[in-house]
Amino acid sequence: MIEVGRICIKLCGRDAGGEAAIVDILDDTYALIDGNVRRRKCNIFHLEPTSKKIDIKKGDSHDIIKAEFEKLGLSVWDTKKKEKTQRPLKQRGKKAASAENPKKDTKNKKEPAKEAKKEAKPAEIKKEAKAEVKTEAKEAKQETLQENPSEKKRASKKLVKEPKPE
Repeated sequence: MIEVGRICIKLCGRDAGGEAAIVDILDDTYALIDGNVRRRKCNIFHLEPTSKKIDIKKGDSHDIIKAEFEKLGLSVWDTKKKEKTQRPLKQRGKKAASAENPKKDTKNKKEPAKEAKKEAKPAEIKKEAKAEVKTEAKEAKQETLQENPSEKKRASKKLVKEPKPE
């Protein structure tokens, strides 16, 4: 049933559902197809043959297949040739690269950021703030012990957490 010129429906892949004509049988499992799909090699098990057949020879071009499809009233995948463009030339050396991409002044942008970090909180200020919180916690614990000596056991088990100053 699989022969050159047989119209098939592609079952799998990106072009699934499109009609294709078998242009060439490559081996037991693959065939070259063209039509309302991309011209490419396809697994025969991914094709559903129909009763329609067109008159083409083995390996015919896309234009001949397009003409035969139009006789049957089927649409055809349109291919476009790529426009030729000139490749950009590579320039060698440091002088050529510097002429294309001049360096920007990034030093001026980085310096204000560093100054802002220094002004925010150095490590020494953080250590002093932690020491103040600890001394305040100890003082609060001593005050509670002086007011109620019976809570001495409870106070030793409780951890007093103070919010950190910002």
